[in-house]
Amino acid sequence: MPELSTILNGHPRQEPAAALPSVLIATRHGESTANVEFQLAEANGALAVPITCRDADIPLSSHGQSQAQALGRWWAELPSSDRPRSVWCSPYVRTTETARIAIAQAAGLGAVPVGLPVRYDERLRDRELGILEMLTAAAIDKRHPEEAARRRKMGELYYRPPGGESWADVALRVRDCLRDLCAAHAGRPVLVVAHDNVVLMLRYVLERLTEQELLALDPVRNCSVSAWRSASGGLRPEQWNAVGHLAAEGVAHS
Repeated sequence: MPELSTILNGHPRQEPAAALPSVLIATRHGESTANVEFQLAEANGALAVPITCRDADIPLSSHGQSQAQALGRWWAELPSSDRPRSVWCSPYVRTTETARIAIAQAAGLGAVPVGLPVRYDERLRDRELGILEMLTAAAIDKRHPEEAARRRKMGELYYRPPGGESWADVALRVRDCLRDLCAAHAGRPVLVVAHDNVVLMLRYVLERLTEQELLALDPVRNCSVSAWRSASGGLRPEQWNAVGHLAAEGVAHS
């Protein structure tokens, strides 16, 4: 029997339909120069990487630029009804470059308008690591052993480095951003260009994953494609961490 609070003039209250984009597509930025340096450092056991700029100012590598071009060609080949005309993007350099290159490629193929506007939203920025920023795993173990131990105890979802964010903190701002995004683009496809942890948190939020399910996921690849389609009052998973469009273009994923 319905609760009295749900009855209006003798009839169950009709909740308004959720405002949802027709398709939500999310991608991680292309390979960055920091991605390259960290891979080299980890392979060589180095404690430091030669990066002196802010995390927000790290650009794409030349390979990352090629990945962004391949993403734009994939975008142009989508069915017209699924082709995003709206882009929400992290304000960091590596994401803004990815969006700019992909839009230029898709526009050059006549798939989207030239100069397609992009909404830059700080809620889509990368996870902030505080005192652990720009440190390799080996450097964290050596310089901050107490933090390394606390991280292992707390787990990635809830561990918050001093001055930084936990994955759960990122999930909170992703939830807030999703409310605005869904309201602004109801019934239309939209593209989000962000970072690996932000894309992970999108899936965590949209699919209501458990901590164990979240931690079992593979890392999000550069310029991979993940998509959720509006159905039955929610955004249902359709594609996850796909990089076939990169291989098809002869661009290795990273």
